[in-house]
This record gives sequence, structure tokens and C-alpha cells, in this order.
Amino acid sequence: MFTDITQVKDFINQKAIKMVDLKFCDLWGRWHHVTIPASSLNKRLLEEGVGFDGSSVGFKSVHAGDMVLIPDLETGFLDPFWEVPTLSFICNTFEAEQKSLFPGDPREVLRQAENFLKKSGVADSSLWGPEFEFYVFDHLTFTNEINVACFRVDSSEANWNGGDEEYGHTIPLHGGYHAIPPNDQLFNLRSEMSCFLIEAGIPVKYHHHEVGGPGQCEIETDLLPLREAADAIMMIKYFTKMTGRAHRQIVTFLPKPLFGEAGNGMHFHQQLLMNKKNAFYDPQGPNLLSQTALYYIGGLLFHAPAVLAFTNPSTNSYRRLVPGFEAPVKTFFSSGNRSAAIRIPKYATQPDQVRFEFRPPDATCNPYLAMAAMLMAGIDGIKNKIDPTAAGYGPFDEDIFTWSTEKKKTIKSLPTSLSEALAALEKDVDFLKKDGVFPETLIQQWLKKKNEEEQSVRSRPHPYEIELYFDL
Repeated sequence: MFTDITQVKDFINQKAIKMVDLKFCDLWGRWHHVTIPASSLNKRLLEEGVGFDGSSVGFKSVHAGDMVLIPDLETGFLDPFWEVPTLSFICNTFEAEQKSLFPGDPREVLRQAENFLKKSGVADSSLWGPEFEFYVFDHLTFTNEINVACFRVDSSEANWNGGDEEYGHTIPLHGGYHAIPPNDQLFNLRSEMSCFLIEAGIPVKYHHHEVGGPGQCEIETDLLPLREAADAIMMIKYFTKMTGRAHRQIVTFLPKPLFGEAGNGMHFHQQLLMNKKNAFYDPQGPNLLSQTALYYIGGLLFHAPAVLAFTNPSTNSYRRLVPGFEAPVKTFFSSGNRSAAIRIPKYATQPDQVRFEFRPPDATCNPYLAMAAMLMAGIDGIKNKIDPTAAGYGPFDEDIFTWSTEKKKTIKSLPTSLSEALAALEKDVDFLKKDGVFPETLIQQWLKKKNEEEQSVRSRPHPYEIELYFDL
């Protein structure tokens, strides 16, 4: 939005901005913020930053937690949810003493991955198009105590409310795809979300009701440059949740909030560019894909088990990656097959549109780390010429779930749990550490925290276990 402090000051004066909000992403993918008076944003602050405790967000140890935030002026946007006129910026984090970029900052990891791409000679830039699936609920309650574990959600669209006079029009199980009003009761809410996003500079491709009957929605953006796309993910999660809250509704990107209903994915459409031309396009190639694209697919599928430790980093992620819900469970690519780990859209046939999407990820990821991991895997595939067909990854343009059990075993499976993904990352990590893109300390922190989360969930009795086994 801005290129220098003069432009920022002029905007602050024109819009009568009173506050400036500084947002930054912790290691696990959550935004934090600190707010300063607009008069405090000056050249000195851009040089010295605003201090914060890095140990509280997973960056540092307690005895050396001092860090500083410096806003990235290009990321400025008017925050529509504040009563006081407020200008927001996404920040980079710096070491407090040296004023050098902190190598474990997720945005810095992604910047280093982008630099690695440029130095590799494979391409000079990339474009990314995340798809955002989320549920909108009217109510949410949950409890986790020694003697009770439960959660309950409700949606006015859900078919379990079909007999309630207050609700009336509802959507059947799995029947929400492109539902129309009055069954689709969230169209105005999604339009409001989309308008806020467009005003903040994020190009919205479309929005619609998704498959999940009890309030599942999708918003999709146009393809964006790498870091812009990652910033947009953080903004979209914030904008959708805040818009829902303003209407007393609850937005969640949790991969599997409902048993037996569609889960929330965050598929990533990807392209590499060289001199502004699509490096993935070849009019003579299979599905119009170049050899570069095929090698990239080979690398991404080869490293997929390890990549999922960053793209699907929650225990709930693997409740979504099960057969029967258009969620991938096998490591293969396909043209148009939505159960494939990588899908090549049949409708994208123009030279600037040809691409593919990686379908396993979900929005519990830290987008900066997830996108960096995918990019590093793809580059490794190109560098090492990993042919996806020779490696047994397809293409398989048929319903593999109709295959015999023995035939299905010929395709490698994706991890079925967070612990499997973390174990894969421990074994296959060198491709991430090339050129220091992923610092070793960050990877070890990630493994430690995520293994603790997995153990914490595994050690708790599950309500369904009581039903299954209590009388034995």
C-alpha cells in the first residue's frame, strides 16, 4: 500500500487515522498485535522498532526474549473492525540489539525460500492461489475437564434443525455445494467479508456455499505473489472471523469440526514464473505441463509426508484426511481428480493459467512455513529431476477407491496422523535446510511442540471410547 513514511503520514492525515496497529505472526501461525498512536509512527520507529517479548510467541527463550517489530509499509490496510480509525501493518521481527532480521520469523523463512528459488535459476518468482474453506456456526461451547470432555456447535442451516419453525430452510448432509438462498443463509455474510477484503487490497475471485450443509463456506482469491499470498491468508482468517463476530456468528477453519460431514481444506494452486512467463506451461506437454512442472510435482509428492508436518500440523488435520470426503489420502497426481494429492485443473488451459493445486493442506498451518516447505520440496524435485510417473505417483485419472485393496497398496499413502508426519519430517529434513532457509532451531522447536500437542491429545479419554468400551 505504501512505499515510504511520507505516503503513510499523508494517508494518516487524509483519513484522520488515530491508531496504528502492528500485527505479527508467531511460530505456530497465530497473529498477535500491539497498538500505537498514529503520531508515534515515524522514521525513527521504522529504524528502531517496537519492543516485544519473543519468548511468549515461540521465538526465543525466556532469558533472551527481547525482540522488536518493524512494520512492512507495503502491507498497510485500513482495519474496518476498529471503532477508532486504525491503520494496520504486518510486521517483520528483528533481533533487539543488532536490528537484524530474526531468521526464525516465519515471514523471513518464506523470504529466504523465495531467495533460494531465484538463486536456483529454476524461476525468478512464483504465484499462489489458496482456497479458503471454513464453517460459520451460530453457537459453540466446549469443555475439557478431568470428568467431562465435550463440544457442541449449532447452525441454522443444519438439517438437524429441519423441524424447528424458527429455522425453516435447511441444507441436507453433504448438500451444501453452491446452495442458493434461502437455503444458503450466509450469502450476505460472505459478500460483506469479500467487500472488506477487496477494500483492503485482496482480490477475491468468488465466494460460495461449500459442500458442508451446516454453514460451510468458501472464498477464493486470484493468484498472488508468494509473500502477498501468505499475508493474505492471515488477513482472510482475521477478516472472516471478525465479520462473523460482528454478526454474533463463529467462524472456524478447523479441518474437521463435524463428524460425517465435509472438512475444511486450504488447497494451494501454484505456479513458477521466469521472466514473467509461466514456467509450468508447455503446449506439447501432458496436460499442458512442462517438464519443470512435472519435476516440481515429483519433488512435492516425494517429500509430501515431511511437508505435511508443516501444511497439516494439527491432530485434527488427519481427521479430515480420510476416504470418502474428497480429501486426499494417497500420494498421486491427476487431471481433475479431487481425491488426488495434486490435481491439475482441466479448466486452466491458457498459457498464463496452467497450474496445479496441492490439496492436503489446511488452515491450521502457519502459511509462511507451509508455503516455504512446499516451495522447497518443488525446487528439490526440479533440481534432482524427480519424475513423478517413474516414481509411481501417476497420473491416475480414475477413482482409485474402486480399485482392489492390493492395487491401492501400490500407491504410497499420506500420513494418517500428526505423529506420522512428524516422524517423516525427522527423517526427511535436508531439503528444507538448504541455504539455511529453515533454521535447525526452528525445526527442532516445531517438532518438540507438535509432538507435545499430539501426546496431549492422545493421552486424553475420548467421549466415543466411553460409548464403545464402558460396559466391558
